[in-house]
Amino acid sequence: MNLLKQLRNLHKMDKLNGNCECKKVAFTLSKEITYFSHCHCSQCRRCHGSAFGSYVEIERSSFEYTSGVNNIKIFPSSKLCERIFCKDCGSNIMFINKAIPDKYYVSIGVINGNPKLPEAHHIFVGSKASWDKINDGLKQYEEYPINNNNE
Repeated sequence: MNLLKQLRNLHKMDKLNGNCECKKVAFTLSKEITYFSHCHCSQCRRCHGSAFGSYVEIERSSFEYTSGVNNIKIFPSSKLCERIFCKDCGSNIMFINKAIPDKYYVSIGVINGNPKLPEAHHIFVGSKASWDKINDGLKQYEEYPINNNNE
């Protein structure tokens, strides 16, 4: 019986924690991360102030705010996407794609620790900055891949 309990615990993921820079907004993730991408679209570049934004896709049901819900600001960046950030420090928490309502796309930079991640890939490289040179050997997609299985 004790062995069975140990085997069940092997399949349980420890919750991941994350927070914004000022630590007013905090959250937990309770399920394994199965999708990881670097988005080079102009919106992600501007929102991150860098060559690309790095996100993990998680099930909406596995995301829970632990503090700071009143510190959240929502910016509708397009008809389908909303950018979620801390209204005090400006940290980019995630974006929500209304076409995929059961998923959240959390900025990897606000997740604490060293989460186990699948291999990443680059998306929307067709609109990347002209000065951005991708040379890491990861798969690249002109826009969004057909599915999220890195295929």
